[in-house]
Amino acid sequence: MPIEGMPINEHLEATVAPYDELRINVLSNTGKDDELVKPFNAIQNMGSGYGGGFNSGYYYGYLVDGEGFIEFPVLGKIHVAGLTRLQVQDTIAAQLIRDGHLKDPLVVARFLNFRVYFLTSSGGKVLNITNERCTFLEALAMAGGLDWYTRRDRIGVMREVDGKRVIHYLDPRSTSIFDDEFFLMQQNDIIFTEERPYKFFNNNLATIMSLVSSALSVYTIYKMIVGEFNHN
Repeated sequence: MPIEGMPINEHLEATVAPYDELRINVLSNTGKDDELVKPFNAIQNMGSGYGGGFNSGYYYGYLVDGEGFIEFPVLGKIHVAGLTRLQVQDTIAAQLIRDGHLKDPLVVARFLNFRVYFLTSSGGKVLNITNERCTFLEALAMAGGLDWYTRRDRIGVMREVDGKRVIHYLDPRSTSIFDDEFFLMQQNDIIFTEERPYKFFNNNLATIMSLVSSALSVYTIYKMIVGEFNHN
């Protein structure tokens, strides 16, 4: 008997936002236009990775301005905010062909600043996402999971949407999160947790029991003294 499951949404992708940093390389599909692609990689091979090609250790990226544009060599300003990584690639490739610069370009775009921040009452972590796709559950796992005192029904995600900070709450135990628009993490998301309301009681249980035991001991001694006094 086949096992029933939930369909996976493969169309969820992170989109570019203002102040993101992108690494964009223009290559030649045929290998015949290597000289022609150089002007479009003017700021890519610099720093410690200078001259090392696409796999160099460090790249200066294209910073997306507040209006969602990047300044690209030769092509000028290109609006990329709201586009996925693949859409950025297609947009630049199409403009290179349309303007007659290259016949068959291969454009490769990557996020350089894909980070998710995880905050709890005891501290925080910065999660560096290397594959540019991270779900809410994966981020929780990367952060080390949730301790016993964390509320499961109210884990917040803070995100910038249309220039405003939006807070949305998720419950990792619910299957409805798989269809939630906040299930896929966006760069610079902030995940924050809340403690269970009875954490104080649990943290101080030993102290409370010790006080109760001391009070009972005092009461027992008092009864013994009173009983001995009445007996005499």
